Amino acid sequence: MDRQKGYGGRGGRRGYHHGNLREALINAALGLISEKGTAGFTFADAARAAGVSAAAPYRHFRDRDALMADVAQRGFEQLEGDLALAAAKGDQSPVAVIDRIARAYLDFTRREPAQFSAMFESGQVFTESSDVRLAADRVFNVMLDACKTLVETQPADQRAPAMMIALHINALTHGVASLFARGDESRRPIPMPPEQLLEAGILVYLEGLGINAD
Repeated sequence: MDRQKGYGGRGGRRGYHHGNLREALINAALGLISEKGTAGFTFADAARAAGVSAAAPYRHFRDRDALMADVAQRGFEQLEGDLALAAAKGDQSPVAVIDRIARAYLDFTRREPAQFSAMFESGQVFTESSDVRLAADRVFNVMLDACKTLVETQPADQRAPAMMIALHINALTHGVASLFARGDESRRPIPMPPEQLLEAGILVYLEGLGINAD
């Protein structure tokens, strides 16, 4: 089933009776996020979209915030896997690895716009769940590890802090993803692919630090 459409009607009830209530609610939440945004629906709306009673979701989730935290955590875990896979394959020169990680971030944003919204626009998921924070940290650490490798290629007296580089590139990547790579109506048109815009930004940034990107 297309999770952007949720688990409505008899299909949702059938999933529930087979013990898939948690998955049905998560898919329903993603469908509602896609239609109404992260703040546009209630816990009862998610239950209705999943085809179950308003009381049924409490079997798995304390409240709507707990459901959103679960959705966000799964998104971060999926994104971590995507970035780690991108980092591991292909040319292992540090700049090439960073470029692939950044592109994988854009790919995820384009492919999973509702998931991306749950991860970054739901407001309370970081304060409500330490598991979400840890999952988000693991995503960032993929980029941080690549930047540590990059810094080690520089002369010891010319090395910029790896954390600073990772934070800057992560911010640049997230910004381009948020503004130009979303797979929904919020995407802003630009006269070039987002990947080219991001690649140019990273290269200009690294050259500003005196790092040869060749």
